[in-house]
Amino acid sequence: MATTGGCLCGKIRYTLKADPALAVVCHCTHCQKASGSAFSTNLVMQRADIDLSGGLAAYDDKADSGNILKRSFCPNCGSSIMSESSGRPGAAVLKAGTLDDPSTVKPSMQIWTRSAQPWVKLEGEMTAMEKGR
Repeated sequence: MATTGGCLCGKIRYTLKADPALAVVCHCTHCQKASGSAFSTNLVMQRADIDLSGGLAAYDDKADSGNILKRSFCPNCGSSIMSESSGRPGAAVLKAGTLDDPSTVKPSMQIWTRSAQPWVKLEGEMTAMEKGR
């Protein structure tokens, strides 16, 4: 069964052609702002493995790492879909909350924990890093 997802309004849809390499929780301040939450749950994979329909809008953000992060979102409803970093050409960071069934995601790592909100305590076995990878 294919892994599928999309935005809130349905104008953006995607199918994953491969399993993500990694599921990561990011606590950086930029992910907090972009997600409107305390963190972002992300699937790291090759951009070529995301079959996307619908036109995305993008914002070029200078990430805490110093890289330029192209944050792509639905121009209609504003749902964050994915990011692509200048530091990792060909890779994509897909927002796990946009999956049709995000309950299947099992993050194995937390990054930028030095920016984590003090009231967030995630359960489970996860590697924790104060900064990014």
